[in-house]
Amino acid sequence: MNHSPNATVMPDELADEAAREGDDPEIRSILEEACRLSQMGFVALARVTEERWIVCQVLDRIEFGLDPGDELDIKTTICDDIRKSGREIIIDEVAVDPEWRTHPVPALYGFESYAALPVVLADGSFYGTLCAIDPRPRALSARETVERLKAMAARIGEIISSKREGPAS
Repeated sequence: MNHSPNATVMPDELADEAAREGDDPEIRSILEEACRLSQMGFVALARVTEERWIVCQVLDRIEFGLDPGDELDIKTTICDDIRKSGREIIIDEVAVDPEWRTHPVPALYGFESYAALPVVLADGSFYGTLCAIDPRPRALSARETVERLKAMAARIGEIISSKREGPAS
């Protein structure tokens, strides 16, 4: 069941770079760990700019339908809010959350639980998000869970920063 109605493939330099940067065994391992910890069916690293949301790497067990390099309209994502605020957003159950139960994005993509954390590079710049969704409610907001997810997002930022710096000479 593909829930990504706005997914597009726009091959270009930014999309190619995002897919290249996400193609990393340690990032894949972090996504696996995030999936185990959160029990979410879809976990991804996304490159998020003011204009774009691009999948860098993905673990998709719910057939959401995105692959590295695919793109969603930034205006239809909550990750744009994270880019603007620099803070994580965690939703255990959309249906009972007063702030999110009437928000159009969960309905558009069919998710009931959501977690997204900012990925920040070594120079302090915002790169994107470690994000996870699931069609069922999940217990995500416990302090220990959020702290572990934050640590995973921080490690991804270190990995991307290291890739951008290139091999040490």
